[in-house]
Amino acid sequence: MKKRILGWTIASLVLGMVSSCSSDSETKEESIPYKKTVTKVWEYAPAFGQFVNELPPYEEGDTIESMRVKAEKALRNNEVITLGGFGGYVVFGFDHTIPNVPGKRDIRILGNAFANNAEPGVILVAYDRNKNGVPDADEWYEIAGSEHGSPTVIRQYEITYYKPTKDKEEESGEVAEYIRWKDNQGQEGWKTKNTFHQQSYYPKWKKEEALTFSGTLLPNNAVRVEQTNNWQLPPFAWGYADNYPNAREGATIDIDWAVDQEGNKVQLPGIDFIKIYTGLNQEAGWLGETSTEVAGAIDLHME
Repeated sequence: MKKRILGWTIASLVLGMVSSCSSDSETKEESIPYKKTVTKVWEYAPAFGQFVNELPPYEEGDTIESMRVKAEKALRNNEVITLGGFGGYVVFGFDHTIPNVPGKRDIRILGNAFANNAEPGVILVAYDRNKNGVPDADEWYEIAGSEHGSPTVIRQYEITYYKPTKDKEEESGEVAEYIRWKDNQGQEGWKTKNTFHQQSYYPKWKKEEALTFSGTLLPNNAVRVEQTNNWQLPPFAWGYADNYPNAREGATIDIDWAVDQEGNKVQLPGIDFIKIYTGLNQEAGWLGETSTEVAGAIDLHME
């Protein structure tokens, strides 16, 4: 009888040890070290701009895909990319769902804004509801920032930029009538090339003769300082990219600010993807066009 009890006890200990090891192994396998920063860029499509073809740098032979990879590498390392003028955009994602924590801001959007030099970009967020791992068109919601209710905001704004001619590209110095543009509000004109950046402002990997972008147009924020040639670009109160220095609370957003296409608030459990596009169509004298720059994003619940 004692032998049988002893045998059972030893067997139980062995099974227990195996079970414990198995449990520890499973726990380790399930403990995935998620990154708090951007891991994937889905699309990179800048408009015209004085930093286009420089941030990230274009090289002869680059394609839409190779430029996407360059943008992805930059954002993974929190390096700056430009979106160019109104509508230019980037779509990026994370290796996990960023939770929507009630009463807290959830994401920090990184850019290169500094005091009185804000170039606000409109932010859209998407929750991967069908779990297919890609940002589907019907999953996007706009972050309703401080200007959302302003009567000067134009929704469903659309603008087309026309590729400059070879002669225009070869001109040196300032080129006043450089890139022609036209919008759906009956406005048209020219974008200027300044003396500080002499490379092409049109994405050189794009073969199209015209590029069209659409979205929410924010009110201009450029102000010329009286009796000087200096310009200030004050930030909006909250809710935009490249609007406040990265360390400020103004660079963070709350997922609860998301609204649908009719402007109704939505309740998202979290988000997997972010789209940012330049929200202004303006020039500020010698500073040139207002172009949103992005340097990644951070999950505040992992910060």
